[in-house]
Amino acid sequence: MRIATWNVNSIRARVDRVVDWLIREDVDVLAMQEIKCRPDQFPRERFEAAGYRLEIHGLNQWNGVAFASRLPMTDVATTFDGMPGFGDPVEPTLDGTGPAVDAHGIPLEARALGVTVNDQRLWSLYVPNGRSLDHAHYAYKLEWLRALRTNAQGWLADRPDLGLALMGDWNIAPFDADMGDPGFTPGVSTHISEPEREMFHSFEGLVSDVVRPFVPEGYTFWDYKQLRFPRNQGMRIDFIMGSEAFRDIVVEARIDRDERKGDGPSDHVPVVVEVDFSLHEQDGFDAGDDMPMIFG
Repeated sequence: MRIATWNVNSIRARVDRVVDWLIREDVDVLAMQEIKCRPDQFPRERFEAAGYRLEIHGLNQWNGVAFASRLPMTDVATTFDGMPGFGDPVEPTLDGTGPAVDAHGIPLEARALGVTVNDQRLWSLYVPNGRSLDHAHYAYKLEWLRALRTNAQGWLADRPDLGLALMGDWNIAPFDADMGDPGFTPGVSTHISEPEREMFHSFEGLVSDVVRPFVPEGYTFWDYKQLRFPRNQGMRIDFIMGSEAFRDIVVEARIDRDERKGDGPSDHVPVVVEVDFSLHEQDGFDAGDDMPMIFG
């Protein structure tokens, strides 16, 4: 099964490109971020005509996450326990309608969507940006990630053999080699601050980057401005973080850099893994053994 994540930066602007890529690359499940639309605005027809089912969580023209899958999706969730909101508190409406809120009455943004596919628990995540080190969004980002980590601990404590993948735009470049954009300055900029990197690394022992062993170097995002892509001044901020049970069935991975080329690309590119469920059935499987090259 081929699983991917892609911050599409507006699905309505890029539906043809995304669906063409899904078909061409034979992808079974795609986690999307920044769809920037409500479910009723999502261009369903192109996906459904190509054989994909959809789960969509979008509230307005900002943020938004979705899944497109050839396989059935179950156990759909749009929040995790303790997920914080952002903005000003809102008063509940008399009829019980209105936005979902956190424990403090602050609206929850559309940043998380969980589904189960082939007994693998997959999350499409759009981690808050942070904006600047002195901005309330930065504290929100760290709180959001802290809640996610607490939930991951609980999910894996309840089921240590769970195939769990936390996929999406993490908005953190965890190592110096992951940051090639000269506009980001240590000690000044988000994405590379020590608290953010420490938070990212705090997930170790629960989930790990299942792509980096196959693709040690490379970026997943290049800003549209100042010729960042032609100069290869990018960032590696999109990840598939898998539990041990998920990691053990990954047989290949890649970053599809070519999707940053051409007309009207997203500023992010797809990150893709191939999983082989038969590996769970093989006694004594050694990750160091020769593994099939899926992508050539």
